[in-house]
Amino acid sequence: MSEQVARYILEMLDSRDGTAEIRRNELADQMGCVPSQINYVITSRFTPEQGYLVESRRGGGGYIRITRVRINGPSVVMHVVNSIGDSVDTGTARMLIVNLADRGIITPPVAEVMLAACGDGALKVLPPEYRDIARAGILKQMLIKCTISQS
Repeated sequence: MSEQVARYILEMLDSRDGTAEIRRNELADQMGCVPSQINYVITSRFTPEQGYLVESRRGGGGYIRITRVRINGPSVVMHVVNSIGDSVDTGTARMLIVNLADRGIITPPVAEVMLAACGDGALKVLPPEYRDIARAGILKQMLIKCTISQS
């Protein structure tokens, strides 16, 4: 169901020049799900790290407006680097890398190398409590190198 809701919102964004305005309850009725499912999709798939700005207005005429942010590749990469922090788990690293590849900011082969380097298989020699810290450092360095080579 989450995939269907996300696809529907992405189609709205594509057809409306990067901005979609939805009413949560109406969309839930239309999609045949509960409103909390809409919230879940929005909070997990339409984040600033993924290149989206989400605004909401509560009340009877309330809405949720999702806007696809258009900034250039190096700026996106530096935004991602700054958002990583001191540690990053496997799922988040994967999401960030796949999102950058989907947006054409990194190539699919570069994404595959990053996924391999940041995966638990590559970090299994480290104790589990240090893997997310090491993963963050590796991912940041790879992204910075990509930004420098794009300049």
